[in-house]
Amino acid sequence: VIIVGGSAAGASAAARLRRLSEETEITIFEKGGYVSFANCGLPYYLGGEIQLWSSLQVTSPDKLRSRFNLNVHTSTEVVSIDRAAKKVIVREVASGVEATHEYDDLVLTMGCDALMPPIPGIDRAGHFALRSLEDTGAIEAWMATKHPNRVVVCGGG
Repeated sequence: VIIVGGSAAGASAAARLRRLSEETEITIFEKGGYVSFANCGLPYYLGGEIQLWSSLQVTSPDKLRSRFNLNVHTSTEVVSIDRAAKKVIVREVASGVEATHEYDDLVLTMGCDALMPPIPGIDRAGHFALRSLEDTGAIEAWMATKHPNRVVVCGGG
């Protein structure tokens, strides 16, 4: 089984599949650098209500490997799915190296992208989407150097 997306949905699906079968080979591919994090807590971390970055991480790839015997690949994006041949092509984000993996079953849990409305200036520095721990780090770094007095949040999905 290949699971595309290592967020809470992907990690939960993998854990459930493991409980159903100890023999099934289960592989998770996550484009970002983290799996199973508390994305609902991201604004609370940025606002200072959650103090520790590590509090946002529900589990780690190593814990998923050891506890559930999962193959976990972070910073690895699924770039192509061939449903007829039951194969995916993945690309390591840092190196660009691609590999092909076969599957019997495919689970898609990658969520969605944040909608950035097509308005003038949306691409200026200081405008962010907040969906991941990486986004949180970028916003935190910007706030530490720019010291904004006000923040506007658009959306809240």
